[in-house]
Amino acid sequence: MQDETNWDDPKLREILEKTVELFYEFGIRNLNMDDISRNLKISKKTLYQYVKSKEDLIEKIFEYDGLKWNMEFAKIKIDELNAIEILIKASLLIYDEMRRLDSKQKFELRKYYQAIFDRVMQTKQNHIFDHISMNIRKGIKEGLYRSDVNIELAATLYVRNMIDMHSDEYCFNENISFEQLFEAMFENHLRAISTPEGIAYFEKRKSEINQLNNKHK
Repeated sequence: MQDETNWDDPKLREILEKTVELFYEFGIRNLNMDDISRNLKISKKTLYQYVKSKEDLIEKIFEYDGLKWNMEFAKIKIDELNAIEILIKASLLIYDEMRRLDSKQKFELRKYYQAIFDRVMQTKQNHIFDHISMNIRKGIKEGLYRSDVNIELAATLYVRNMIDMHSDEYCFNENISFEQLFEAMFENHLRAISTPEGIAYFEKRKSEINQLNNKHK
């Protein structure tokens, strides 16, 4: 197996995508490489041509998932949209990205693959921080965000809130859904950094965020 991963290889993508489905169905820890190759209907020798180990397979799944997220983000026409429009679209992508890890997967990763879990979460946090920081700078130039915003602090709080929301202990009230938490966090972030012009613009676009409740019911 080459050191440089060829993400354009359709067989590799197929292996990663089908393995994700297996992890959702059976759990990460419950499957070994024999189980995975058998369910994928390929030989273990073929599987090892693409990954070095189960740990390598898990890492590649998350790396591939991150690449797909970056491709989706690249579709946002940054030069044609203002900062609030970009933030709405990017936050919806972040929302979907962060929801992909269910409680069982997070538990298994933390307990049995702690190093991989830490790297995955750190990478996600860095990507989100960079995008939010760029968004704030753009919004300040456009007059939609306050010029006195502490960019590093605001971006850090956004990331921290996003990560915390995915903790099982974050919301103790079972009557409050994840979607409601996300909407409140997003609106609080935007109102905290926006000028009156930015808030007025957001009020016109607020319905797009509110569609989350209907989207995931």
